[in-house]
Amino acid sequence: MTEIIEKKNSNATTVGHEAKLWQMADALRGSMDAADYKHVVLGLIFLKYIPAAFEELHAKFVQSVEFIRAHAGLTVNYDTD
Repeated sequence: MTEIIEKKNSNATTVGHEAKLWQMADALRGSMDAADYKHVVLGLIFLKYIPAAFEELHAKFVQSVEFIRAHAGLTVNYDTD
């Protein structure tokens, strides 16, 4: 199991917290029934999915806003002075 974590950590796209989350989940598994542990695993998968999904939607939103501004000739002034 440690070999898998080390291989993942050598990958540039791996998040630094992934190995720590895996260790915590593994420690929880020792004291839990397998039927209950599936909720922990599904929760971890969900937590891993959320940031990726947010980044994807955010990038699409920014792209749409830039497209609209470019084609509508709009400029936004963020100065409050």
